[in-house]
Amino acid sequence: MNPVYYESTSFEISRKKQMYTSMPSRHYHDAYEILYLVSGDFYYVIGERTYQVVAGTLLFMNIYEIHKLVNSNNNTYERVTLLFKKEFLQHFCTDGQCEKLLELFTSDYHALKTIGKDQLFIEQLFQKMIHEGKKQARGYEQYQHLLLVELLLYLNRKIFDSDETRVVIESNRTHKKVLDIVSYVNVHYMEPLKLCDISQQFDISSSYLCRTFKDAIGFTLIEYINNIRIKEARELLVSSSYNITEIAGMVGFDHASHFGRTFKLITGISPLSYRKQSKL
Repeated sequence: MNPVYYESTSFEISRKKQMYTSMPSRHYHDAYEILYLVSGDFYYVIGERTYQVVAGTLLFMNIYEIHKLVNSNNNTYERVTLLFKKEFLQHFCTDGQCEKLLELFTSDYHALKTIGKDQLFIEQLFQKMIHEGKKQARGYEQYQHLLLVELLLYLNRKIFDSDETRVVIESNRTHKKVLDIVSYVNVHYMEPLKLCDISQQFDISSSYLCRTFKDAIGFTLIEYINNIRIKEARELLVSSSYNITEIAGMVGFDHASHFGRTFKLITGISPLSYRKQSKL
């Protein structure tokens, strides 16, 4: 089947939770695209390359670049999709400045993994863009310009200037079992999860699991489990009235003190401060 072409507006952003995408398997746009996976996991094909995508991953598709999503496990996932044209940026920067901002789309880096503070910062930028588009208050388009420029500057620095960049390498699907483990963690994060138990359940040695998981996902298994738990805790802190101890137990921590230390290590602030900050 030939890839399907879609004409885009100068700027559009959406956040959706779904199991199936409405897009045909292979398609392309006349705009630059950034896809951010909020939760879940799947494979994504960009050109001839296949990537294993987990929560916190950003994907970059150049203009007219063919891509498709592969959700072979039929898992529910949540993603943010941002499409924009160069003309949208040109209202705010010169041609030379635009070219610098768009470098990440022409590089070999089609994907970037984020964790903790980086995830929080990026999700807040996306949420502001979405909010501005819905409310359409005075100057909302100008603010969306500013937010997009801030996002692109941040991503370019992460990819080209940071020593801690977690660039996603191309996958040859030899780590299919790792993605199965990721899917398992996404569903069972609130339960006690021990390395030895997971290794036994998936018939893989603990040492090989640790090595292969870090190679495929970019994080250690413990880092990934904690990141999923803290992401779920952030949502509960904002959307519920449960106290800190209750939330700690709901996302898989035995003790509120351990939860508090891990939350601050990943996000930079305490759970209580995060809840207060979200209500401002």
